Amino acid sequence: MKNTIIVIGFLMGVFLQAQIGISRDNVTNGSVSLQFGDNEDRGLLLPYVTDKTGIIENGTLIFDTSDYKVKYLKDTNNWVDLSVDATGTADLNIQANDRVEQPGAKVCISTTLGGTDTTKGILVLADNNKAMVLPKVASPHLSIIAPSAGMMVYDTTKKQLAVYNGTVWSFWKP
Repeated sequence: MKNTIIVIGFLMGVFLQAQIGISRDNVTNGSVSLQFGDNEDRGLLLPYVTDKTGIIENGTLIFDTSDYKVKYLKDTNNWVDLSVDATGTADLNIQANDRVEQPGAKVCISTTLGGTDTTKGILVLADNNKAMVLPKVASPHLSIIAPSAGMMVYDTTKKQLAVYNGTVWSFWKP
């Protein structure tokens, strides 16, 4: 019986199409796929990547453990450094050798594609007309007491993107 419930739950999840709110009751509007709670003291932690050679999806965000920097793929093989500072560091024990990589692991959020999206990635927001809203934190360099390397938030005080490389915060404003 237990296995039947698990299988039914999994099959329902494959066909589930939704907008997601984390640490909030709902999303702000129809243009949002994934939205985090406001006024939190937590950020979004990017995946730690040791080898980015197989990553080909433009717009991918990672924490590159080869040089401890937050990066995004702008064009194929053109990684843009968002950390700026070269003194980043990270405790890589969270990815210790005894943990098994699940290469097929993926969560896809889409209101239209369901389980048919083939984009490679751990977390894929597949809608082409919706966006992700980052966690909003006032002065993250002061508010987040123990940030993790690879953390990303939107600074509501400076109105900028903020990324943490394990040593310092870098701020980006268009």
